[in-house]
Amino acid sequence: MALQDIVQQTVTGLGYDLVEVSRSAGGLLRITIDLPWVLAAENSSKVEQIEQFVTVEDCEKVTRQLIYALEVDAIDYKRLEVSSPGIDRPLRHNQDFERFVGQVIDVTLKAPMGSAAAGQVSPSRKKFRGVLERAEAVATSADESFETAWQIVWRDEPECKPGQKVSKKRTPAPLQALGFMLSELKEARLAPIVSFKGRAAAPSFEPQITNVN
Repeated sequence: MALQDIVQQTVTGLGYDLVEVSRSAGGLLRITIDLPWVLAAENSSKVEQIEQFVTVEDCEKVTRQLIYALEVDAIDYKRLEVSSPGIDRPLRHNQDFERFVGQVIDVTLKAPMGSAAAGQVSPSRKKFRGVLERAEAVATSADESFETAWQIVWRDEPECKPGQKVSKKRTPAPLQALGFMLSELKEARLAPIVSFKGRAAAPSFEPQITNVN
């Protein structure tokens, strides 16, 4: 069985979401997990997201099971690290995008904008940062099957020099939007933006990590 399949089966079997599997120099196998996204109806007109965060105990639990599963399938590695996502959490599945609607994300397209830029941005541009929003589903084939579509919106405000005052009367830059489907993305991540209040009033995103040598 392939490494990705072994890890996926083990992690989801314990009730967690698999975020990322990566190998690093020195035989390090790094596994990133998260708790499932949970929505709870607050009332008949509003749905509230229940935030849950991975603990050290969660990482230890997954580590113990992975050590056994990897040994059974003779997967070669020197050190295993199980951790929670950092502030630049990767987004790969529609559920990830649904979960983080309203957050600032970074996206990298597989191909430059080209003629689709329509003079609004550089035709060679592939990287964008903006607020994630839902968009209308798009037909992808003759049988009218639909793929979920998303968009990000942003303003390309000019950078201010240190100490420069910005006039309150200054006309804001025009709002821009980029629509996309997951199949068009090379990569997408939460933008690593932090403040003293945290991201969206959530607790600290400092990752919990368990290492096994």
